[in-house]
Formats: sequence, C-alpha cells, structure tokens
Amino acid sequence: MAISKTKPAGRMPIHFSGHETFPLRQMWLKKAYEQSVEGGVIKKSTFTDEAAIAAFGVGKNMVSSIRHWALACGIMFEKGDDFRVGGLATEILQDGGLDPYAENPTTAWLAHWQLAGHCHRSTTWYWLFNHVTAPTFTRQELEEPLARYARELDSKHRLSNSTLSRDLETCLRSYAPRAAGGSPEDFAEPLLGELGLLQEVHKGQYAFRRGPKASLHDGAFAYALIDFWDRTAQGQSSLAFEAVAYSEGSPGRVFKLDEESIAQRLISLSDFTRGKLAWTDSAGLRQVHRKPLSKEDRKEMVRRSYG
Repeated sequence: MAISKTKPAGRMPIHFSGHETFPLRQMWLKKAYEQSVEGGVIKKSTFTDEAAIAAFGVGKNMVSSIRHWALACGIMFEKGDDFRVGGLATEILQDGGLDPYAENPTTAWLAHWQLAGHCHRSTTWYWLFNHVTAPTFTRQELEEPLARYARELDSKHRLSNSTLSRDLETCLRSYAPRAAGGSPEDFAEPLLGELGLLQEVHKGQYAFRRGPKASLHDGAFAYALIDFWDRTAQGQSSLAFEAVAYSEGSPGRVFKLDEESIAQRLISLSDFTRGKLAWTDSAGLRQVHRKPLSKEDRKEMVRRSYG
C-alpha cells in the first residue's frame, strides 16, 4: 500500500461513526434543511424526539444518519443548544434556491469537498482521498493503515476494528455503490456516486478515477481553491502550482485531478474571477496569485457554478 504519513492541518478530532452505515442520499441534506425555522435554527431535539420519524419520513437510524451528514457536509453547525443552518446552505437548499433538490452536480462536489477536504466528522473520507495513493485497493487492505493513522492522530482513542471496517465500507459505497446483487438500499440515490471519483474495478477492489472532471464547474473549483488557500497559506498572495495539485487537502488531491486539468483551470481563473485570481508561468515558476476576496466574492463563485 502507498500511504502518505502527513497529518491533517488543524488536528481535527477523529470521527468514524454517526452515519449508521448509510451513505449520503440525494434528498437528505434538503430534509435536514427543511427542519429549520426563522433564523436558520434547528432544535437538536428535532432529530431525537418521538416526532422525528414522521417529520423526516424515514426510520430512526436514518434520522441519526441525516443529522450526521448535515453536520459533516457543513449544512448546519452547533451553536449553543441548537443547530444553525449556514447562509450558503440556505441559498442552495431553500425552496426556489440554487439547487433545492440536490440535482445539480455542484451540490455533490461541495459536499465531497467538505467531507474529503475538511476532515470534519469524516476522518476516513479525508484520509482516503489525501493519503491513499495505491493504484487499486480493497477495504481489507485499507483497514490497518487507517487504524495506524487514527492512532497517530489520537493515541488515547480506542477504536474497534469493526468500527473502522464499517466506516470504510460506508465511505467506499458512497462513491461506488455495490454492483448487482446488493440490496435496494445500495441504489437509493447516493449523492456522491455521480461524481465518478471511485470505481469498483473488480469485486471488492477499487481504484480512483483521476483526470479531468467534466461536471466540476470552475466556480466550485475556485471556491475550493480559496478555501484551501485560506486554511493553509493565509496571508500569502501567491500559491505554487505544486501546492494546488499535490498538498494535503488541496483541490488536486481531493478532486483527483491530473496536472493538465489543474493547469487549464488555473489559466482560466483570471477571466472567471475578473482578475482577482491570476495564473503566471515564468521561468518554470508556476503560481496562482490573488487579490483580496470578500465573503461575497466566494459566494458568487458558488452561485455561478449553478449556472
């Protein structure tokens, strides 16, 4: 196995459960959003009281899974005794919003970016896309390296092999649902499956699909690039091509883009951002430069990615 050993920036707490082994489904983020009231507040009891099953229209374990995915994908966050829905999530999921039914690929790409780029409640997702470099792999081959990674991040946290195995299985099925012979649950609109990031090349054996991603809009790529930049090189006005392509948590790694695809996207950023991001290639030094960007600039990148 080819596994890199660097640790995630920020040392996020490790997290290997919460989804109840259900991959993220297309309508689940919307279901969570619909529970919000004025001010974007969702009471925590919404997911635990007796009315939850009727409110969400799914079983108890699925309600817990919806809660997990809404938190992991950044749709809502904890604030005191409640959850709060983020402003960008509201723009996307509200009735009449950018993508209320999660049908646009950009919604899936943004969810993937949160899971595999941020490592918030999604340690396995982050590790898989940032640390596994083997051409093919099975779930069983990943279990020991993932367990070792977890111990490096938190030596006091004791995890059972079955917990890690279930988390890995859920992660893999999120992107590559089981082939014929699986249960109906395996084909229930997995949101991330449409991205084409992972494929099951033989039964139980997986491989990343590297290369250009036609459904990844330049706006979503630019948003992810700035997000990565702010978290890893804040205050720097330029970023090397190698960092964008290969650094841990970078768009290149998380989106499994090849060098040519990344270069083409960076070259086009100047026109797309009206010069706020610009690409230079001088004397073999390839860099992207930035001017000050407001929160509104970032939101506008996402809005444009929905066409």
